[in-house]
Amino acid sequence: MDRPGAEALMVADAVVIGSGPNGLVAANVLADAGWSVVVLEAAAHPGGAVRTAELTIPGFRHDLYSAFHPLAAASPVIDALGLEHYGLRWRHAPGVLAHVFPDDRSVLLSRDVERTAESVGSFAAQDAAAWRAEYARYLDVRDDLIRALLRPFPPVRAGLGLLTTLGVAEALRAMRVATMPVRRYGEERFAGEGARILLAGNAMHTDLGPNQAGSAVFGWLLAMLGQDVGFPVPQGGAGSLTEALVRRLESRGGRVECSRPVTKVLVARGKAVGVVAGGDHVRAAKAVLADVPAPVLYRDLVGADLLPGTLLDDIANFDWDDSTIKVDWALSGPIPWRSAAASAAGTVHLGVDADGLVQVDAELGSGRVPVRPFLLLGQMTTADPSRSPAGTESAWLYSHVPRGGHWPAERLATWADGVEDIVATHAPGFRDLVLGRVVSGPRDLQSGNPSLVDGAINSGTAGIHQQLVFRPTPGIARADTVIERLFLASASAHPGGGVHGAPGANAARAALASHSYYGPVYRPLMRGLHRTLHPPKH
Repeated sequence: MDRPGAEALMVADAVVIGSGPNGLVAANVLADAGWSVVVLEAAAHPGGAVRTAELTIPGFRHDLYSAFHPLAAASPVIDALGLEHYGLRWRHAPGVLAHVFPDDRSVLLSRDVERTAESVGSFAAQDAAAWRAEYARYLDVRDDLIRALLRPFPPVRAGLGLLTTLGVAEALRAMRVATMPVRRYGEERFAGEGARILLAGNAMHTDLGPNQAGSAVFGWLLAMLGQDVGFPVPQGGAGSLTEALVRRLESRGGRVECSRPVTKVLVARGKAVGVVAGGDHVRAAKAVLADVPAPVLYRDLVGADLLPGTLLDDIANFDWDDSTIKVDWALSGPIPWRSAAASAAGTVHLGVDADGLVQVDAELGSGRVPVRPFLLLGQMTTADPSRSPAGTESAWLYSHVPRGGHWPAERLATWADGVEDIVATHAPGFRDLVLGRVVSGPRDLQSGNPSLVDGAINSGTAGIHQQLVFRPTPGIARADTVIERLFLASASAHPGGGVHGAPGANAARAALASHSYYGPVYRPLMRGLHRTLHPPKH
């Protein structure tokens, strides 16, 4: 296993590859159980896609990737860590989310359900009561639903709780909703465009278009979370969430080592025993947890020679989500929206109406850059005044583009100019406020964070064919892998993308289970399941 002259410079109970939120959550859960943990990060700073920097000009703090965090605020995984004791503070914009239609009408999602109801009711009077009823249904199942979504599949305890609350008939109707396109769901529940576009626009935070199966549950959940916990931001920047996770880990004896790229997972007799980082061997006495995309773990860090052919075939079919282009602005003042709803909201959707969302999805699906893109814009100083000097605004915008496109600097600049024209249509004088601008294409995003492969921000499609027991490949929807003591802790694992920490927590719990009192039963069970799914090479 060792190369001649190699020396193990470090030994820990667990080695975690990658310091994104999932890696740091996993490390904290293991440290709480008394394990010694070292986190190895390739970049010079921890955080993965949860980082903040002065990207444009001094004094303007920009979230490099993830910005608003409704899933983190609602996540029982994050809540259990008590990060408020380690410096995390949530801030909110006056409004959660506004969708601005091409004709300048707008609808507002607010944490005040009556304000949201009034807004959607301006499109169709009966939708005010329908929205209140929708939110009441959400509150009835909230805790069990979130636990069911974030725990390993099948979520037995949370599932029983949902069944008890809903009853068999309503549970079957809920299962139907879980497979529905969001456009159809909106049409069944609401009469007007306002409520429907809130659902469909939130579904587009994934790579699922309004007519795609499974998009309803994503759009509905994000809209309801916005109504419930808002779209909060960490005070000072998304990096404050990372800093709190690191502080907590270090207070329990764990370590994060940056500029330590892992190039190989060491395997002996079918078990992960450590990693190679910067040419050094780091031994893992109990487990290796990988917060990296599944194809990177299997093909690059483990290697094809140690994997069953069926798994390699499945990984070859791994389906990424769309690529992304992001623009960051330093603005001399707040964006001068014509819409009062947009001025109040931390997140603004614009560019298209409901039919336009369908067209965007069709163009992306056919490999074309949308002519009229769907734009997601964040007003960070509106949400958190610490992000830029008083009277100014730190803002960003992103949109999806097809994978595999060529985006040289000139093309990115032209695209960003077009985006600014769209914003200025709804906010006259916007371009006069721009003090600094940085445009990041798919390759730029991947360069800053290798886990964002070609600008894919969810570590794999949210399509129903790659969720639950199909994520990242057809299997058992658990963090355990075909290599014993190696666990997948990234968003490529169930339940997928978003800053909620569930893949990391699930991986840590699986590692603990394999070394618990039940380990002699757990390990052979997992080994048998994996051998059934992926027969070993002969």
